Amino acid sequence: MSERSDLVRTFHRLHESGCFVIPNPWDVGSARALVQLGFNALATTSAGFAWSRGHADHHVTVEMTIAHLRAMAGAVDVPVNADFEGGFAIAPEAVAHHVAQATTTGIAGLSIEDSTDDPAQPLFELPLAVERIRAARKAIDESRTGVLLTGRSEGFIAGRPDLEETIRRLTAYAEAGADCLYAPGIRNIDDIRAVVTAVAPKPVNVLVASDFATVEQLAGAGVRRISVGGALARAAWTGFLQAAREIAGAGTFTALGRAVSHPEINRLLA
Repeated sequence: MSERSDLVRTFHRLHESGCFVIPNPWDVGSARALVQLGFNALATTSAGFAWSRGHADHHVTVEMTIAHLRAMAGAVDVPVNADFEGGFAIAPEAVAHHVAQATTTGIAGLSIEDSTDDPAQPLFELPLAVERIRAARKAIDESRTGVLLTGRSEGFIAGRPDLEETIRRLTAYAEAGADCLYAPGIRNIDDIRAVVTAVAPKPVNVLVASDFATVEQLAGAGVRRISVGGALARAAWTGFLQAAREIAGAGTFTALGRAVSHPEINRLLA
């Protein structure tokens, strides 16, 4: 338990100054490879995990996710942040119950989203969204694990790309107890700076799923944490599908000649 507590403390320290990249593996092998490459913290990806199990994103159960978090946290010696979607519930008390379960897995952090998966009303009403963050905060505090809580506002990826509303929500989540704030989908550096300023001194996570910015540029904007979501999993699927489609369509195997070698992967995971 003390080892897990040390990782939680390490994770909190990473959020105190500077800027770090927290890449998103989708299984134990990709997690261990990223640690070997030198990353000092990891985050799970709901999309990458779901695809690895043959499901679309947001179509895995809380039980599957809890088992996945336990496996991921147990496989590496760096802090692991959990993509915990929307807490797998609507009601704050149910979110709290699931968060309490998640804190037993060895994770160092988790995030709670405010999206509803309803195109007509893609975000929870703000009072309910705040209560959900408050419930997650209470569950973490009662667990006495120190797990770091990230509050996510999904407007920019859920069809409501309104910066003012996003800032209003993130500020409310910070006041409700979120330790870190995150609005995936924001790509404009000036907008990112506005978010950083609005929630300061609390740290901000930015999603980079394409090449719109560098680590240096985001650090200069005051960003503390950079994640890539399902992008690494998509990159892996890209290579797989290109090679498989060539074999199926042309009957040729040239893409396989560009693959990383068997010994290199073995050395990485040895």
